[in-house]
Amino acid sequence: MTQTETSAAPRMIAISSGKGGVGKSTVTANIAVAMADAGLRVGVVDADIYGPSIPGILGIASEKPAMSPDQKVIPAEAHGVKVMSMAMLSDDDAPAILRGPMVTKYLQMFVRQVDWGALDVLLLDLPPGTGDIQLTLAQAFPLSGAVVVSTPQDVSLKIARRGMRMMEQVSVPLLGVIENMSGFTCPECGTVTHIFHQGGGEAIAQELGVDFLGKVPLDPMVVDCGDDGRPLLRAAPESPAAGAYREIASTLAGASDRNDGIATPFAWTLTEGTGKPTAAPTGSDGPADRLAALEHTDGALLLRWADGTEQRLTDRDLRLSCQCAQCRDEMSGKRLLLPENVPLDISLTRVWSVGNYALGMAFSDGHDTGIYTFKALRAMAGTELEDV
Repeated sequence: MTQTETSAAPRMIAISSGKGGVGKSTVTANIAVAMADAGLRVGVVDADIYGPSIPGILGIASEKPAMSPDQKVIPAEAHGVKVMSMAMLSDDDAPAILRGPMVTKYLQMFVRQVDWGALDVLLLDLPPGTGDIQLTLAQAFPLSGAVVVSTPQDVSLKIARRGMRMMEQVSVPLLGVIENMSGFTCPECGTVTHIFHQGGGEAIAQELGVDFLGKVPLDPMVVDCGDDGRPLLRAAPESPAAGAYREIASTLAGASDRNDGIATPFAWTLTEGTGKPTAAPTGSDGPADRLAALEHTDGALLLRWADGTEQRLTDRDLRLSCQCAQCRDEMSGKRLLLPENVPLDISLTRVWSVGNYALGMAFSDGHDTGIYTFKALRAMAGTELEDV
């Protein structure tokens, strides 16, 4: 594997887990180091705002970031990996007491306001679960894919399944499953003891139709490495766990992005004619849930999907079909926005991407809080507006 040519944007891969305590951050840090050792330019965003641990694992917890001349944060660097984390902005024992909007602000800053330089891969170490941070990242950034880390325990695997379903719902491609703490090899006799059962990660990957990326065995040195700020790949490069990390990193580095729809992110201002996304190829075998092209003419948005299907949705119909809390009751689904209150000549003013799965739209009446999922847009074809 060799260093790739400079690209416009790095591949963004989310490393997630359904629950805490499965070693996700340790896996992320070591995969990042393995990628850097293989010649890739790698960055890591420690997206666990409330419990950041990546800087400690890589030995840079005490470093405070500097600012570049153009007022961007300069990330710390260790073992060939650039890192941005909440742990670098606060004292070691200071809690991050933040409400949702502030968390979103920090996540946006960690990606967009950091002087990353040229990167091939940007790993996002997510907090456990399927909450606000995961949804924010899926909506705000064009994730190339997500990896789910689990232990072989049944309870961990069941919760991991929820995390994978969440990624599916926001159209983030699942790159595979990693089974961490797969088994303990006795250093004296070589006997492998499966403390948390065995084979669960591979089984759940097969069940959901995603790749099984590999097993990382238990290694007592992981604890010492985390305390000392040295990743396992540096402390024990010949260990079975280090070998597993390198194999997983190689697989992820070679995984191709989904390239069957328009490039995201984009923000198209119709009134100025700026930011319109470039059309992508279509074909009968293209995925039905990927948007390939956008046009706007005669008061209607024209959508062409990757499978070749075309739709014409009028601006007024789109405005009336908004599902946001201002337009629909969140509990009953009852329409709050009445057709008689929407002008006949209402028009779209802006259209932008929301992650890989939806469009945001702004209208001439000032409304701009609706999220139109690709699934909902496709369902509008051939339906009566009152039933949408």
